[in-house]
Amino acid sequence: MSSTPQCVAERDGIRPKPNLTWKTKLLLKAMSWIVQPSLRPNMTVNRRLVNFFDLKVPQSPSPHPRSDGIASSDTIVDPSRNLWFRLFNPIHPTTSGNEVVGMPVIVFYHGGGFILGHANSMAMDIMARRLARELHAIVLSVDYRLAPEHRFPCQYEDGFDALRFIDEMDSRDLPASADLGRCFLAGESAGGNLAHHVAVTAGEYDFKRVNLLGLIAIQPFFGGEERVESEMEFSQGPVLSLELTDWFWKAFLPEGSDRDHSAANVFGPNKVDISGLRFPPTLLFVGGCDPLRDWEIRYCEGLKKSGKQVYLVDYPNAVHGFASFNETSEACLFLSEVKDFMQKQMAKLTR
Repeated sequence: MSSTPQCVAERDGIRPKPNLTWKTKLLLKAMSWIVQPSLRPNMTVNRRLVNFFDLKVPQSPSPHPRSDGIASSDTIVDPSRNLWFRLFNPIHPTTSGNEVVGMPVIVFYHGGGFILGHANSMAMDIMARRLARELHAIVLSVDYRLAPEHRFPCQYEDGFDALRFIDEMDSRDLPASADLGRCFLAGESAGGNLAHHVAVTAGEYDFKRVNLLGLIAIQPFFGGEERVESEMEFSQGPVLSLELTDWFWKAFLPEGSDRDHSAANVFGPNKVDISGLRFPPTLLFVGGCDPLRDWEIRYCEGLKKSGKQVYLVDYPNAVHGFASFNETSEACLFLSEVKDFMQKQMAKLTR
């Protein structure tokens, strides 16, 4: 884990090359054949087509002993807007003598451009389950409303309301090992954007039990009206294209807004000043083959200029969404970096 004052990682003049297997490339191509026809020119989504291919995973309160050892259960936050989260709990918690050792809590927000995915989608379930297993943590994956049916600020409201609900939950409704005093926000892509904005709102809120120790931003989805170099260089990325990001922003932001809206360009011309806010230390992951890379670097710089602590982790050959590709070396390194970050933030509590 490295903290770089200028938030700039050197490329040594070598053009980065995506680190993907041929099987993954075929899978991503197949996914694009599904997603692209689902996003209509009139800024609506063919939900029937998307849902047909979006395989869902049921909750598993009592996993088979030979499984990955992670139990999962769903909790409704607000039925009126179908806001809920899936809790992932290692069924073999760490013990000290006869006492269960408390585990940190990760509130996770999935990616999908604010348009696609659910907490019970197979890809999202696998990601959250992996975090719980490898990090020995309680993971709560939030299912928030999607655009364009529900535009900004619905996702941010859902994200924060879920966190507030968790803070106010009866302790009997959470695993005995869940330690809300060691809580982290985490999000991938659009979820990383969401986690940032939740952290901003949380900075002005007095929680009863939740103590935010860190923000884990995995290739957060930021942008702006300017066309940055990484967008042009990787405009036809294997996971995320420039055309796709533009469609996502247009479907998510308020009608009539451009990409310099503060939701997208958080440190741009319409930025919200966070210098005086409580804001947790941030672990930021970027990929060298990600069209969002330059916006993520600017995010890093913006945090530092606002007086916030940020650690930059750069993988030169990683594409957008690398953390979900288990066969890549970056996916394994990613978990190691997150574990190290969490341990360092939690160690501060004992000083």
